Amino acid sequence: MPAAFDPAEIPDLAPLIDHALLQPRLGSEQIERGCQQALHYGFAGICLASRWMPQARQWLGERGSVRLISVLSFPFGACSSELKRAEAEAAVEAGADELDLVPDFALLLDGELTALHDQIAAVVELGLPLKLILEADQLTSDQLQALVEVALDAGVAFLKTGSGYGQPASSAIVRDLHGLAAGRAKVKASGGIRDLGHAIELVQAGAERLGTSRGVELVQAQRE
Repeated sequence: MPAAFDPAEIPDLAPLIDHALLQPRLGSEQIERGCQQALHYGFAGICLASRWMPQARQWLGERGSVRLISVLSFPFGACSSELKRAEAEAAVEAGADELDLVPDFALLLDGELTALHDQIAAVVELGLPLKLILEADQLTSDQLQALVEVALDAGVAFLKTGSGYGQPASSAIVRDLHGLAAGRAKVKASGGIRDLGHAIELVQAGAERLGTSRGVELVQAQRE
C-alpha cells in the first residue's frame, strides 16, 4: 500500500472497477475467464465489445451484481448515428446492462451540436445507463465543455475520461469533469490505470468507476 494513503480512508476498489477486456485479439477462453474473474472479485462490471454480449450474458448468468457493459462505436466513434443506434439495440437485446458510447467527434468539431445531442439521446432512450467516452485529454477546454453540456442534456449517466487510446486518466481531468457534471452525472476514469496508487488518486479525485484491464492486480494489491 503506498505510504501516502491512509488505508482507513480508502474504499474497496473492487466494486468500482469495470473489468475492461477490449483488446481485439481475445478469444472466447479469455472472455469467459474475465467473466469469472469479475464474479470472483466482485467487480462493478465487465466491459466488452458488443459481439461478446450473448456469450458473456450466459457466462455471467442472470442479471446480478456484476454489470455486463458493451462498448459502442469503439474506439474511434467514426460511424453514423444509425449504426451506433443499431449496435446499441443489438447489445440491449443480447442482455447488456450498461453501454459505453464513443460519439462522433466530427460532429463536435464541426459545431453540429444538435446532431451530436440527438445521436447520444437516441442511445440513452433505450433505457440503459450510458457512459459517454469523451477522450478528454485530446480536446480543448472549450470543446470538452461543449461536449459535456451536450452529454448532460442528452441524459448520460457517466462522463468517461477516455477510451484508453490516449494518455492515462489523470486526477486533474477527473476533477474537471466532476466540476462540469455538477452532480448531473458521475465520472468514470479509464485508460492507463496500472497501479494501486494511481487508482486511489482517481477515486479520491471523484471517480466513481474505474475502467481498467488490471482490475485483478489492483484488487490483489489492495488486499495484500
